[in-house]
Amino acid sequence: MTNAIEISGVGKVFQRAGVTALEDVSLTVGAGEFVSLIGPSGCGKSTLLRIIADLDQASTGTVAVLGKTPRQARLDQDYGIAFQQAGLLDWRTVRANVELPLELHKMPTKERRARSAELLEMVGLTDFATRYPTELSGGMQQRVAIARALARTPSLLLMDEPFGALDEMTRERMQSELLRIAGETGAAVVFVTHSIPEAVFLSDRVVVMSPRPGRITTVVPITGVRGAEGDVRESSSFFASITAVREALHGRTSAGVSGVDVR
Repeated sequence: MTNAIEISGVGKVFQRAGVTALEDVSLTVGAGEFVSLIGPSGCGKSTLLRIIADLDQASTGTVAVLGKTPRQARLDQDYGIAFQQAGLLDWRTVRANVELPLELHKMPTKERRARSAELLEMVGLTDFATRYPTELSGGMQQRVAIARALARTPSLLLMDEPFGALDEMTRERMQSELLRIAGETGAAVVFVTHSIPEAVFLSDRVVVMSPRPGRITTVVPITGVRGAEGDVRESSSFFASITAVREALHGRTSAGVSGVDVR
């Protein structure tokens, strides 16, 4: 089976600013795998995601997305994407924003409406289908953006702190929904976050990055969390994984956690 993402020796230099954002980054994300990127502000997490999405180009190294160049994967719309800013079209209703990728692929109107209704119910916005983005709070706008990213049931989701603007209860519900959707569709997910608990709850592996220039310093495998009995967020394995990621961020290595494993 083709890997979702293969990154080898990627570096990124912003020449005008004289800034090296990324240096010698290598990582493989398997089909159906959930990987979170975490690290200090300015470490290049979002830059790496933008390179994968063909919204920026690497200065060095290579990137393959679902076995294609990033540009071809973007043109083929092989992935869904949700960034920190919702990026909605103000002149389209909530429903029309969600349906936009489906329109571009010429899905019949009846099928588009059924799919958008399903997605809006999932994100708790059924009653806002005919509203416009300017009538919504920031958190609600982001939920629309997440629904739009999921519209075509993609094989890969690229997500840059998509839950950052949500209240805690909605954030936890959306995290669970994202895991359910990824599990049901088999989609791989690359997820940028500043939240250690969020990364641990969602991920198969957490990729820890260094301060700029961003490098991968440690990859922490998350085991025993999803299968924990009761409330996962209260399990001993959950707290142990949080500790492992926190120590990796501070340059320490927990027992059982080795250095870089780009797989």
